Amino acid sequence: MPVSSLDFRNTNSLWCSVVVETLARLGLRHAIVCPGSRSAALTFAFARHPQIEAIPVLDERSAAFFGLGLARQHRRATALVCTSGTAAANFLPAVIEAHESNVPLLVITADRPPEMRECGSGQTIDQQKLYGGYVNYYHELAVPEAKLELLQYARQSIAHAFERTQCPFAGPVHLNAPFRDPLPPVEDGLAEKLREAIDPETFFSHVGPVAIGSGEGLRSSCAIEGLGLLAKSGAESPASRLLHGSQRGVIVAGPAQPADPGAYCAAVARLAAALGWPVLADGLNPLRNHATANPRWVVNYNAVLRSAAVAARLKPEVVLGLGDWPTSRQLRQWLRGADAETWIVAADSRNHDPLHGRTRHLRCSVEALAADFPGNGCEPAAYAAEWSRADHAAGHALGDRLSTLDDFFEGSVSWLLSQHLPPGTPIFVANSMPVRDVEFFWQPNDRGCRPYFNRGANGIDGTLSTALGVAHGNQPAVLLAGDLALLHDTNGFLLRPKLQGSLTIVLINNRGGGIFEMLPVAKFDPPFEEFFAMPQVVDFGRLCSAYGAEHLLVRDRAHLTALTSELPKTGLRVLEVRTDRRRDAALRRELFGAAAQAAEAVVGTEII
Repeated sequence: MPVSSLDFRNTNSLWCSVVVETLARLGLRHAIVCPGSRSAALTFAFARHPQIEAIPVLDERSAAFFGLGLARQHRRATALVCTSGTAAANFLPAVIEAHESNVPLLVITADRPPEMRECGSGQTIDQQKLYGGYVNYYHELAVPEAKLELLQYARQSIAHAFERTQCPFAGPVHLNAPFRDPLPPVEDGLAEKLREAIDPETFFSHVGPVAIGSGEGLRSSCAIEGLGLLAKSGAESPASRLLHGSQRGVIVAGPAQPADPGAYCAAVARLAAALGWPVLADGLNPLRNHATANPRWVVNYNAVLRSAAVAARLKPEVVLGLGDWPTSRQLRQWLRGADAETWIVAADSRNHDPLHGRTRHLRCSVEALAADFPGNGCEPAAYAAEWSRADHAAGHALGDRLSTLDDFFEGSVSWLLSQHLPPGTPIFVANSMPVRDVEFFWQPNDRGCRPYFNRGANGIDGTLSTALGVAHGNQPAVLLAGDLALLHDTNGFLLRPKLQGSLTIVLINNRGGGIFEMLPVAKFDPPFEEFFAMPQVVDFGRLCSAYGAEHLLVRDRAHLTALTSELPKTGLRVLEVRTDRRRDAALRRELFGAAAQAAEAVVGTEII
């Protein structure tokens, strides 16, 4: 590394160049930098480093979600940098999402030095542990000084913080960084005195990349070793207990964003084959997009379980949950009522069972657990065959109806995208109604599309910005969003000039909050329409024009198919699909009712 990689113009410049060089050697490749004076030395250091892409973003909330999207895409920490004061507070929603969904982020908030706090100085708030328990680790760095021992401290503190974004599990880390004047790189003569004392090759010789996902691998190996110890001690391991347990078992695969979707799907297929159980696969799980790998998938469970008779007949005795439960309220109620013996596979230390059932956690990855099962499969039991018949009957009922609809129905958008998106397309699915329609209507396929989502805290904030982070430098990507979710993050459009690649936004504009039409509160109007549905009258064509984004009004289903079967390589465009939320809410109920009846017609009513 050339000596010029360290900036000896002043104390802050040298300090921050040590910080950034350490991060570059550890493997950091993206820094999202928000404007501000107190963070000037950090901005200069990130902007001048050749191995780090520094991206300026005006709005801190948008910036943080953009960084979150990049971290989701690369499974590596993204740095977030801001000035002092409320700028740091605007990072909080993305920090919460990163914590709840195990996404690595390194948040560096510039601050006033201690003597400038609690004395009325401008742009100063209490930034100590600003993000509370939502970070893996917090540390306030020392105020920079031109001393070798303190530069060594800065290097080692940064290395530890970066490691904590991945270990013992992925998540956000917060470093508060106070700076005294001068903030820009004006020469002070102090740092230059250290030039001969610091040999960069020696100073950074031990700093190297942090293994991505090392924490998960460690937890998985420990969990599997634990299973082996159980067997050696004479206790029955979870694998053997499941293999020799009830044939009335189901595997419930919730939302998942594995590093290797193919390996994940192969592992689930191994589990399903060894157990002979059906796999209830969420629309945000890669199983839906690798259908041939696992012929025992079930995707229409939300409709099937609306038949009380079928739900009772298919009551399970054992449930193997993979990660979090799917979104479907119908499925969750069925699981709660079954009170089955439940195992949840999750590599982190969280409690993944909001149903509070008879549940135990297996602290390992799905891939690690599958390796403990035999490779040879068994024939599906009668219970699994019943599930398959019900699923196919419900699916045919839904498909027959969706294929004949003349007007646009919100659910048909997900149905069409699943059949026509280019192979391997990254698709970010917004919360509220889109995420539910994907669960209800996304068809099994072998297109290998990669679903992304913010289901940690389930908010609509940062939707566009996160999707742009997923799309940046990636293959052409898609965002499926409702009107309110997009409007909540219009500052994300400011990122358009920085986008490398393309993002196509499929906008479902039903002029309000369609999710609330599905809830009991819809019966109480007033105040439902004004305070819950929150109708809006935005002209999205003009909105897009203001930001220089392309806008197209989708005429019909054939038009949508043509626009999404081949995606542009560059740019940001919005495909607006206009729908009627009240009509669509009624149509969903009609569709689910017909599908439940179809399932009931092919499944007996006695308990097997």
